[in-house]
Amino acid sequence: MKRLFIIGSILLLAVLAACGTESSPTLVDATLPVIPIATATPPATQEKTKVILSEESTPTPIQAEPVSTPEPILIVTQNLETPWEIAFLPDGRMLVTERPGMLILVEENGLQIEIEDVYERSESGLLGLALHPDFVENQYLYIYLTYEAGSGLLNRVERYVFDGAALSDRTVIIDQIPGAANHDGGRLEFGPDGMLYITTGDAGASASAQDVNSLAGKVLRLQDDGSIPQDNPFGNAVYSYGHRNPQGLAWDEQGQLWATEHGPSGLGSGYDELNLIEIGGNYGWPEIQGDQTREGMISPRLQSGGSETWAPGDLEIVDGVAYFVGLRGATLYAVPLDDIRPETLQRHFVDEFGRLRALRVGADGLLYMGTSNTDGRGRVREGDDKIFRIDPKQLP
Repeated sequence: MKRLFIIGSILLLAVLAACGTESSPTLVDATLPVIPIATATPPATQEKTKVILSEESTPTPIQAEPVSTPEPILIVTQNLETPWEIAFLPDGRMLVTERPGMLILVEENGLQIEIEDVYERSESGLLGLALHPDFVENQYLYIYLTYEAGSGLLNRVERYVFDGAALSDRTVIIDQIPGAANHDGGRLEFGPDGMLYITTGDAGASASAQDVNSLAGKVLRLQDDGSIPQDNPFGNAVYSYGHRNPQGLAWDEQGQLWATEHGPSGLGSGYDELNLIEIGGNYGWPEIQGDQTREGMISPRLQSGGSETWAPGDLEIVDGVAYFVGLRGATLYAVPLDDIRPETLQRHFVDEFGRLRALRVGADGLLYMGTSNTDGRGRVREGDDKIFRIDPKQLP
């Protein structure tokens, strides 16, 4: 099958915003300017192995009291195949990574670029995407991918030159990151210091998260060319450790780094985390979880407890509020950073759109949120997967 990108009228979904949930959207005529709607039909299906883990299984609805404040959101892109990350070019065009291995440029003609060596299985594949802070000058684009090696699966970060039509000048920034079907991390972000930050999962070997000489279960920090910053705490790429599967990174207005992280699955399901990341910090996995404490280890600033699973995806901070999306939680979460408590955690669109993974703030200050229902773990809705545009100022 072929992929088609179509410009059409924007669908305005009028939803009832709530501090916990919204009602099912109703289609109405749009009065906003027309925005490209990319309709993509996936290429011919290939045989893939899907591994199901409880933290990313079918969403469990959360009960909440609705209110009657209407809130508009827009579908800007649909019929994608497991979108993982969103990035915006300086001219405002959207780039999306699809986990099976496609880099998509969302525009009228619908550019697709297949990334070589990507191995998709369960949570692995083509994951993170970031543009260099000086992209206008150097056109550097970074991706995080899983590939198959003789000893199993590994992850690496690659840099390309992207001229708006093709990738060239492939450079490996870091390699030999332990990989597995699950727990691969994969987020890429450039920090205020100009350094490249990378999240990695424990790849199913939890003890490696406590080993500062292993790249697994970490937040890594590198120069843009892959070299080690002189002020890294352990003389290698490791910035913080003791992580299980961190998925989101964002900086607040004070320049502090925050991260979302998946808690354990199985009998200890839940205990997902929002962490304030400190250089050299040990975040405890697998020694502590939830609100447990131990000398020399840092507990989360917020955690879901054992009765709820967020399975958090990406994270953004807007006007002092941390927004993050949930896979199993199927929710857009929001919490003010100056008052982080379970009671101040707000839940939006609870189970309205299914599994949510990608989240990005555009140059317009609006949130762009991607579903992940075609990944073999969710219930596929018409038009999935989609990317929505949301005005955070209109959330309650």
